[in-house]
Amino acid sequence: MHGEPVDDDPFEAAEAAIWAAHPHELVAVAADLLRRYADAAGAEVLLVDYRQAFLVRTLPDGDGDGDADGGDDGDGDGDVPVDNTAPGRAFASQRTVLEEDGRVVHLPLTVKGERLGVLSVRFAGEGGPPWLDGFAGALARALKIADQATDLYRRVRRRTRLTLAAEMQWELLPALAYDAAEFRFAGQLEPAYAVWGDAFDWAASRDRLTLTVSNGMGTGTEAAALTHLAISALRNARRSGADITEQAALADETLFARYRGERHVATLLMDFGPATGRVRVVDAGSPKIYRMRGGAMDGIAFDAQMPLGMFGDTRYAIEEFTVDPGDRLVIVSDGVHAARSPAGIPYGDAALFQALRATRLQDPPEAVRTMVRHFVAYHEETEPVDDAVIVCVDWLGRPPDSGVSGEA
Repeated sequence: MHGEPVDDDPFEAAEAAIWAAHPHELVAVAADLLRRYADAAGAEVLLVDYRQAFLVRTLPDGDGDGDADGGDDGDGDGDVPVDNTAPGRAFASQRTVLEEDGRVVHLPLTVKGERLGVLSVRFAGEGGPPWLDGFAGALARALKIADQATDLYRRVRRRTRLTLAAEMQWELLPALAYDAAEFRFAGQLEPAYAVWGDAFDWAASRDRLTLTVSNGMGTGTEAAALTHLAISALRNARRSGADITEQAALADETLFARYRGERHVATLLMDFGPATGRVRVVDAGSPKIYRMRGGAMDGIAFDAQMPLGMFGDTRYAIEEFTVDPGDRLVIVSDGVHAARSPAGIPYGDAALFQALRATRLQDPPEAVRTMVRHFVAYHEETEPVDDAVIVCVDWLGRPPDSGVSGEA
């Protein structure tokens, strides 16, 4: 353990030691700290896999797929299903779960809404110290930062090898979820281990939330490289202060210069004004938006414009709609709404609406996870012919006492 802290305040001492630990040693350090300061009999970190279907055990020596220190049993590889297990309930509900004997506690590891996994702690007797939630929060933040300095946790999360195209897409993504005062966001790719051309991107500031959902033409690494170039161009324009029409124009020009119109990227660009709920949209392709307001649900249609890279000199136009506090938006690529069952029935005809209604009361990360599971089940164990992206935004609106004003 690095930098032995003083023991006057157990939580402060444990937190200081977490931040002093090397990235690849975090799990071992956390387990040692819980034994030392919380009288724990054992502890383990379970990280969610790329599909968000399993929690993968991370042993203190840095390896995955080890034996449990207690708690629910997983499959033969030591992975714990998210569904119908105590650690899974902690992950899905984002609440601390105490097992029936009172000796094993499972705490969600989450950073600003992004769900990393679960910390499971076993005690010889019942209960644990009141600062366990705070410790889990500190560990989650440290793991999030450590993930940028080591491949360890990305290796652990892989239940099978990613394709090269999937590796490219996952490295391109921002955080999969985020909680802000004005909105809650989550997104996911499928097939998680073999995605190729679908992706999403987002960025938030005081007076903007910019969100894009993209679907690159083709398959494999060619589609991944195409989407990578498109999103990089969009980011470059956005970070230079360009609005979404200028972002689309730069990406269109960049892709056309490289592919001469032979390859293009269908993209939906959205710009939210937190102070007003006004949403500006450039519809340059196939992703679709569905809005849920109260008990009503409808698709929001826009004038179709040319995909990015089709001609290189397209002038994109902005359309607008508004969101009210309590609204939910779900954005899906054509790999979702145009997908067909083995019987040939499009997912977007009825099944998609069933999934949207069934997940209305879940928070965005769990709603997206459930929708992905529903989408996969719709294919009846056959492989989807296209990759897919699902994004969910719950609009909360700017709090009246935020002290921030302005028109977006």
